[in-house]
Amino acid sequence: MVSKVVTITNATGLHARPASMFVQTAGKYKAKIEVVKGDARLNAKSIMGIMSGGIAQGTTVTIEADGEDEQDALDALVELVHSNFGEK
Repeated sequence: MVSKVVTITNATGLHARPASMFVQTAGKYKAKIEVVKGDARLNAKSIMGIMSGGIAQGTTVTIEADGEDEQDALDALVELVHSNFGEK
């Protein structure tokens, strides 16, 4: 298992379009991927799971990936977060 702590910096957080982009990216990988926010463990491949987390701008979360392509999955999701989901 690999993990990385990231801070969501885009204006809308993980809602609507950014959440959809996150879930679509996670869905490309075989690894089990979760977003950990406090005590909550959210399925990164579920749009409802991600949106139910209420992850707003400035929230720090941990992305965890476990499986054969875990490092590639983690790298792609971290890059997506760092790119602010294409927002300026």
